Amino acid sequence: MERYKFIEGITSDVMFEAYGRTLNDVFANAAEALFSVMCKLDAIQPKEEKKIEVEADSVDDLMVNWLQSLIASVDIECMFFSRFRITEIDDTHLVAFVSGEPVSREKGSTVVKAVTYHQYEFRKTADGYMCRVSLDI
Repeated sequence: MERYKFIEGITSDVMFEAYGRTLNDVFANAAEALFSVMCKLDAIQPKEEKKIEVEADSVDDLMVNWLQSLIASVDIECMFFSRFRITEIDDTHLVAFVSGEPVSREKGSTVVKAVTYHQYEFRKTADGYMCRVSLDI
């Protein structure tokens, strides 16, 4: 099963679909897709670990809040992440441990400003879950 793919033909934004058999998988894969846009993911070493806790009114909003909190961590704490370990998750709450290293210009790629709701979709599929996300760059 593919973890994520990018949607071609978008000019001002980046759009991807993330997949997973479980909620844990789809949330971790969406985070990985996000960071594959923001940095050279393969070059980011899991040197430091940070706990992230996110809440929302629905699983749809939980995904957006999760990705927004990761973008905020890049901006506030100057960290790129490459490992995403979700330890608790339900439709409205998530606890994760993310690992990475300080931001460096040589490992950076595209600056992501925000997650948008443009063509956003989160749904249960026959194989698990699918999420389509658009990033404002």
